[in-house]
Amino acid sequence: MTEPAPTGPLFVDPPHPTAEKPGQISVVWTLGGAGRDLDAVVVRLAPAADLGEPTENTYGILLTVLAGSGTLHLPHAVRELAPGALAWLPAHTPHSLRAGQRGLTYTTAHRRPGPETAAGEPACLLERVCPRCGHLAATREAHYCAHCGTPLTGP
Repeated sequence: MTEPAPTGPLFVDPPHPTAEKPGQISVVWTLGGAGRDLDAVVVRLAPAADLGEPTENTYGILLTVLAGSGTLHLPHAVRELAPGALAWLPAHTPHSLRAGQRGLTYTTAHRRPGPETAAGEPACLLERVCPRCGHLAATREAHYCAHCGTPLTGP
C-alpha cells in the first residue's frame, strides 16, 4: 500500500546519529507519498564513510549539511563541508562525498522522476546502501551486499 503524500508542511526533528561503524551509511529519513513531486532524504555517513566514485545525477540536487563535517568532490574542486553548508549541483554534475572524523549528516532534495522519465540513472545512491549494515554496493547492478549478504532493494 502506498502512503499518501504530505498535505501540508512537514517538520523533522534533528537526526540522531545512526551510522556508527567506520564507513557505514544510514538513511535517517526519506520523504514518502506517491503524489509528491519531490524526493528528499536525510543521510548519515559514519566517520570516514565514502560514497565512492563520482556519479552524475539526472536531476539537479540541493545538498544541505546538518551535522558533522566532510568533503564534496567535484570535477575541478574539493569543498569542505560543515553544518549549514549548502550546495546546488546541477543535473549531470559528477560528485562524491566523504565524511570527516565526526561523520556527516546531510539532506538532499531533487525533482522526483515521473513515469515519463523513469529511464536513466537514479538521482542518488540510496538503492545501493545495504539496509542491514549500511555498506555501499560497488555497482548499481549488485543484488546482494558484499559485506553481509543482505539482499539490496534497488529499483
